[in-house]
Amino acid sequence: DYLDNGNNKMAIQQADKLLKKHKDLHCAKVLKAIGLQRTGKQDEAYALAQEVAALEPTDDNSLQALTILYREMHRPELVTKLYEAAVKKVPNSEEYHSHLFMAYARVGEYKKMQQAGMALYKIVPKNPYYFWSVMSLIMQSISAQDENLSKTMFLPLAERMVEKMVKEDKIEAEAEVELYYMILERLEKYQEALDVVRGKLGEKLTSELQSRENKCMAMYKKLCRWPECNALSRRLLLKNSDDWQFYITYFDSLFQLIDESWTPPLEEEHSLEGEVHYSIEQAVKFIEERITEESKSTRPLRGPYLAKLELIRRLRCRGCNDEYKLGDPEELMFQYFKKFGDKPCCFTDLKVFVDLLPSSQYTKFVSQLLEVIPLSSTTESEIALPTDIKALQQHLCVVQLSRLLGIYHAMDKKQKLTVVRELMLRYHHGLEFGKTCLKTELQFSDYYCLLAVHLLLDLWLEEGEEMAVWQCLTLLEEGLSHSPSNAQFKLLLIRIYCRLGAFEPVAELYSSLDAKHIQHDTIGYLLTRYAESLGHYAAASQSCNFALRFFHSNQKDTSEYIIQAYKYGAFEKIPEFIAFRNRLNSSLHFAQVRTERMLLDLLLEANISSSLEESIKSMSLSPEEDDIPWKDLRDNRDLTVLFNWDPKDRDISEEHRKLSLEEETLWLRIRSLTLRLVSGLPTLSHSIQPKNSEKTAENGVSSKIDTIRSLLQQLEAAVDSGKKFLEQKIQYPVLGPPPTRMAGFFSNGSCQCQTSLFYLVSDIYELDTNGLEDSAEVQERIGNSFKSLLERLTDLFNKCKGDLIEVRDGTLKTQPNLLENLVFFVETISITQWVSSYCDGPPVFTHFLDYVTELQTLTSNVIDHIKGLEIILTALKLEELSLKDTLLLQEEKKFTKSVQGKVQSSYQHSVQEIGELLKKRLDTIKKLKI
Repeated sequence: DYLDNGNNKMAIQQADKLLKKHKDLHCAKVLKAIGLQRTGKQDEAYALAQEVAALEPTDDNSLQALTILYREMHRPELVTKLYEAAVKKVPNSEEYHSHLFMAYARVGEYKKMQQAGMALYKIVPKNPYYFWSVMSLIMQSISAQDENLSKTMFLPLAERMVEKMVKEDKIEAEAEVELYYMILERLEKYQEALDVVRGKLGEKLTSELQSRENKCMAMYKKLCRWPECNALSRRLLLKNSDDWQFYITYFDSLFQLIDESWTPPLEEEHSLEGEVHYSIEQAVKFIEERITEESKSTRPLRGPYLAKLELIRRLRCRGCNDEYKLGDPEELMFQYFKKFGDKPCCFTDLKVFVDLLPSSQYTKFVSQLLEVIPLSSTTESEIALPTDIKALQQHLCVVQLSRLLGIYHAMDKKQKLTVVRELMLRYHHGLEFGKTCLKTELQFSDYYCLLAVHLLLDLWLEEGEEMAVWQCLTLLEEGLSHSPSNAQFKLLLIRIYCRLGAFEPVAELYSSLDAKHIQHDTIGYLLTRYAESLGHYAAASQSCNFALRFFHSNQKDTSEYIIQAYKYGAFEKIPEFIAFRNRLNSSLHFAQVRTERMLLDLLLEANISSSLEESIKSMSLSPEEDDIPWKDLRDNRDLTVLFNWDPKDRDISEEHRKLSLEEETLWLRIRSLTLRLVSGLPTLSHSIQPKNSEKTAENGVSSKIDTIRSLLQQLEAAVDSGKKFLEQKIQYPVLGPPPTRMAGFFSNGSCQCQTSLFYLVSDIYELDTNGLEDSAEVQERIGNSFKSLLERLTDLFNKCKGDLIEVRDGTLKTQPNLLENLVFFVETISITQWVSSYCDGPPVFTHFLDYVTELQTLTSNVIDHIKGLEIILTALKLEELSLKDTLLLQEEKKFTKSVQGKVQSSYQHSVQEIGELLKKRLDTIKKLKI
């Protein structure tokens, strides 16, 4: 009970009391160990557990308690040893055998699982145990590196095992049929798989709707049996004429049959699945019939109408549309709008088919739609407004289509601002309909506000209209006050605040999104990309921890899902779980966060609270090890998480995705090599052994310098690739992927500084090993390096100068790149200091003293500059700014003040955190001894 309530100290005390009376009470020992583990005394806990485990206990309590302990220690492999011993002592225990099987499942020992499954089946001949063993064979085939082995050994063996059960008529459950189907499909025995599904065994496939039909369809496709595909999809559409996937299969198969000039056989049935359609006339008639039938149905169905548009699109692609009199797409879309315009899905339905409209008709089409919406003019407002929610939804659909068709993009600045004002009037009016909405519900008119913001973003980013960005933030913050759970408002605020360099409001917005599970991987980049680069070190640590906690716990969680899938016979889910786990392990975001987290830790701690050596040791970092799966890196980011209604030519394309992944990978390579180079510094200790000691060459310091030199070459290559990449001057769409920090890293000179520092290490090593004799040349080289390094650092500092916020002609101008430059400066100074600490070991050389003195002076100057920034930011009275040239209403202006306050406060905190860290760095620079 104490352990369950988190009172671990009391639990340990109670266990000690018990152990005084009964010193051999295994279970008490283990419960004490759990208490120790949870209070951070891992070593004692492990020692106690091993005492008990060595006795190979067979009582249930001890085994369960040890299992809990090992899981908390993240040592699942120890559980297998525990149950192996228990099974030996109690060979007929069904319970221990099944625990052993699950223990193997946790660590992915598929061969042992297969054996354990069969051993279980021999003791207790229950079907599930037999099929556990079969499934373990499939898992061996999936994990086998050699595909040949999987096709010739594991899968055929699994097939024979199932066939044995089929022959003996022992197949009982649906899961067993699913498993048989899975094996045949993986063996590419599609005909056999089809026979199983269509035969007597297929009758067991009942848990999912149309499970049998879907499996048949999948096999027909694999076998290119288009007549069957067509007949089956036709039959299913007669049952439910709203099932979109079957329209797609119906059309796909129809055109395959037309291209093959297929004709039905004279005597017998068209196909196994009945009548087949093999001409366009039949398809046209079939779709028309579905529409006629829909008009009689009690609830309106969208499928048949969209199917007609889909058929027109396919016929157009084949250049044979006109002769079939299917109607004019524009008219059909108009009719569709009249029928479904008040449904939120209407826009996404029509979006797919706008390509069918000629661009000369766009404006006319939009006017035609507007004419059928019941809007009424009031005396106060010059624009006609909807009278109910239905009319509002219809009008919103038209506004979204206008943006999609590029009508807004073609406007000039004045027209755009007029539209923004109109959209905001409509937004405010629409709030009337949502007065009874709960906090968790969205307002009906939220999209008006979002669309207005998108227009303002165009003005800001395309025309440099500084005023527009403040209005964006104002409108979004106002929108959020009426719709506190609108994720789109929050995501857009996050992106805009980050572009302005204000991280403070972002952390709160992100946590209110309440990202769940996989979202830490898909949208986490919005947070981790900016936290550190804008100087919010504490928040950056937190956001990295958030992400890493998810990735680490995923390992553990996935094992549990797999075990549940075995228990409940959901075999087809097991490969999915494994693929999911692999996808997360190779996640680009995971690798980035891991790397940045370690660099950040070094930045905040190394040579401040602990030595560089200790910091690196606690992270188990080693320069030789590269733990990033470069070949398998997966980009799991969701780059379309922000809604947008942009036309295709402005939207995020496949090309953008590819380029963004390339950029992220290049930047990750640079960062990871930097981290490994830093981790190599403490290995180059100065205790050089005499030349004749062969040990040194093999695994001593001289091989370490080779590692450093090789990493340095790789860094040079990565930097070159990065520079080549940036020469393309890629512009991602506004709401597409945010660019990396690579461009700033090169342009502000941090890159040159950091690279030259690592070259300096190589030179100093040479001086160190060769002693002072004949070292004039090296000494001079080092002296010159110091000189040019200081020049580069001064140059980097110059790029940090300027005001973060300035007021120009009544508008606020921000320079967030100055913050990013300052952050790079602090990082570069830290690396300078780590390298310099390495330099202070060798015999004295004259340049070092001057260099350290100048380094101190430079760092002091930067600290003074930061103090100056703080003073200016504190003194800045933003609320007195009169926002002229603005469309804001009085009630909106209070949000503007709040927004400006947030940006100002965020800058202040950035500057404070950067200043604090730099002061600590200065203290350690002062300790550099000569």
